[in-house]
Amino acid sequence: MKISFIGAGNVAWHLSQALETANYDIEAVYSRNPSNARALTQQLYNAQVHRGLDFLDSNSEIFFLCVSDDAMEEVIRNLSLPSGAILVHTSGSKTLNELQELVDVYLDETIRTGVFYPLQTFTKMFHVNFSEIPICLESSNLDVENLLITLAQSISDVTYAVNSEERKRIHLAAVYACNFTNHLWGIAQDLMKKNDLEFKLLEPLIKETLRKALESEDIFAVQTGPARRNDQKIIQRHIGALKNNAGYKKIYESITEDIIDKNAI
Repeated sequence: MKISFIGAGNVAWHLSQALETANYDIEAVYSRNPSNARALTQQLYNAQVHRGLDFLDSNSEIFFLCVSDDAMEEVIRNLSLPSGAILVHTSGSKTLNELQELVDVYLDETIRTGVFYPLQTFTKMFHVNFSEIPICLESSNLDVENLLITLAQSISDVTYAVNSEERKRIHLAAVYACNFTNHLWGIAQDLMKKNDLEFKLLEPLIKETLRKALESEDIFAVQTGPARRNDQKIIQRHIGALKNNAGYKKIYESITEDIIDKNAI
């Protein structure tokens, strides 16, 4: 089976290499920035940089659409695929119907669609173990769904059939679990740096917090800290220390208020 990638960002970087390791043939990579496509093909065995969005002569059966939600319509508007091809997006929030509607509007050929959503944060320079990554799958076509299951199970031990509404809720929870948490760690790192302190001092605390969260059935129940105790003296001292950074202060006050409210219930 031959596969092509449209987009050469973080998801495409890791997913294409995982599929190639599972003995799938990555035929081509397109990116609006050819240097990004070239960098990815250099990580692959025989993939070529595709110079445009005309894939009518492609031998690929599956096309992974690894672009941002905002760019998806523009890409599909200019895309040409061979009849019978399968177009699969990797978005956590774009619905299958939205993808199919774009295909119906802009593509003349009969194109089948699906969703292949790896539930993980990806950065090019950081290795991930794909066998541990949950992959959420969806298609209205049973043959496509079975094919996606085969693909997913070749690279991951954890696969789920998830509809678009469920995937949206998963993605929302993932933003809290990953993106917001990472931002808070970034704030902590910045506060340490501004006071000439090493972030490494916080590493055991971060590891223990994560361990407790992963092992707890009720994560709220293992909450600690001044907000959990509603210790207003410490809270006001912290707010005072953040008086010169309105953004950090607002985040501190908002999360503190939510923790207090949660524990007052």
